[in-house]
Amino acid sequence: MALKMSDSLALFSLPLFPLETVLFPGGTLALRIFEVRYLDMIGKCHKTGAPFGVVALTQGAEVRKADAGAASSDGFALELFHTVGTLATINELVTPQPGLMMVGCSGLQRFRMTHQEKLKHGLWVANVMPLANDLRVKIPDDLKVAAVALDNLLHTLRARGTPLAQMPVHAPYQFDDCSWVANRWCELLPMPLAQRQRLMELDNPLLRLELVNDLLERNGIAT
Repeated sequence: MALKMSDSLALFSLPLFPLETVLFPGGTLALRIFEVRYLDMIGKCHKTGAPFGVVALTQGAEVRKADAGAASSDGFALELFHTVGTLATINELVTPQPGLMMVGCSGLQRFRMTHQEKLKHGLWVANVMPLANDLRVKIPDDLKVAAVALDNLLHTLRARGTPLAQMPVHAPYQFDDCSWVANRWCELLPMPLAQRQRLMELDNPLLRLELVNDLLERNGIAT
């Protein structure tokens, strides 16, 4: 069952995973974890069923890099990230060898940070407040081409024998919902990270789909 935050419920000291990607609600994320700061965090989240937060980097790299001349005081390169992210829950975790975790996650609810702090070993934690879940909005006739194009893409991949685990979109499918179709295309279309973040932050799912449809048309996918 997906964890949801009410409009008045905050999460405190939520562990964060800054990445060079944007996680959308309903999306999936595969992680290969070997840094000490994340091995313990992910292990605890998996054991307790607790979520963690995925946020997109604006400066720095996914893997910590030593930098004695950096502005940060701990001898590592500065890490900065957007204040709006998405809760992630762990669906699958395997440890192929000591010090390595392969993790499959799902995106839940968006949040906005109200306070963030970096702990001594480099793990970021934050106090966060929920952002309202997208309203379910039926796709208008003039935008149904985006849903059809997505359905056709999945049919093509299945016809080619793509294994279910490697499919870019997973059931349950919601081809009649603006938010779901827009989010899946946001994950699939090539675009700058900042543009993907702006689309995720939009509160209007119909507007998000309209912008996505414009991208599809420019890429010759939906005409």
